[in-house]
Amino acid sequence: MTVLVPTMGALHKGHQALIKRARSMSKEVVVSIFVNPLQFENKDDLEKYPRSPERDIQLATLAGATEVWMPDYEEIYPGEITHLTAGPLGKKFEGQSRPEHFDGVVTVVNRLFEIVKPTAAVFGEKDFQQLAIIKAMKSKVEIIGVPTVREFDGLALSSRNVRLTQDGRVSANVIHRALAAAHLAPTVAIAQEIIDSTLSTEPAFKCDYAAIIDESSFELASDETKHKRGIIAGWIDGVRLIDNMTMGQGR
Repeated sequence: MTVLVPTMGALHKGHQALIKRARSMSKEVVVSIFVNPLQFENKDDLEKYPRSPERDIQLATLAGATEVWMPDYEEIYPGEITHLTAGPLGKKFEGQSRPEHFDGVVTVVNRLFEIVKPTAAVFGEKDFQQLAIIKAMKSKVEIIGVPTVREFDGLALSSRNVRLTQDGRVSANVIHRALAAAHLAPTVAIAQEIIDSTLSTEPAFKCDYAAIIDESSFELASDETKHKRGIIAGWIDGVRLIDNMTMGQGR
C-alpha cells in the first residue's frame, strides 16, 4: 500500500501532520513536491511562491516520508496537456475569484495519481473547497482529509505565511478570530454578522469572501443545514490567505 501526500513544497508542520497521518496508514509514503503552474492565475504569485527543497526533504523525512519525489514540468506534463475540469463546484467562492484554479488542481492531481498509483492520498482541510473537489473526482484513490494545523494564535499554517510582514502577520490573526467568535453563535445570521464585524476591525485585511456554507453543496447555509462551515478568504500585504471552521448553529 502506497499513500501519497501531494504538496507544492515550502513544507511546514501542517504538511508534516499530513505525512504523519499517511505513515500511520502505510509504511510506504510518497511526498510529491511540484509547484503546479496550471493552478496559478497570477504569474507574479507563481514566481513568488516560496521554495526550499533541501529543507523540504529534511522535514518530510523526519515526519515519516519514505520517498520525496520532485518531478520536473516535463515529467508531469509530457507533450500536450489533458486539461480536466473541476465542474460547477470549481466555479464557486475560491474558484470564482481564481478562474481555472481548480481545473489546474484536478489536472495535476490526476497526473500524480496516474504516475504514483497510490492506494490513498492525504490532503489538508485548510483548503476545504479543494478537498471537496478532489473527493468529487471519484478516482479509485481513497482521499483522506486532515484537520488544519494552526500557529499559537490560531492562524492556519500556510506556505504563504512567510511572505507576510511582521505587522501583516499580526493582522492575519483576524481571520481565525472571526471564525472562532462565530462558531457557537445561536443562528447563522448572527454568526455571519460576527464574522463580518470582526473582519471589519482589521483595516489591513482586504476581504474577498466570508460566508457560512453547507459543507456538501457549498450553497449558503441556513439554521436547518446539518453541516455548516465558515469560509474566509482575502489578502494581507498582497498575500492571499484562506481559512475555514465548522459552525455549530442549529446542531
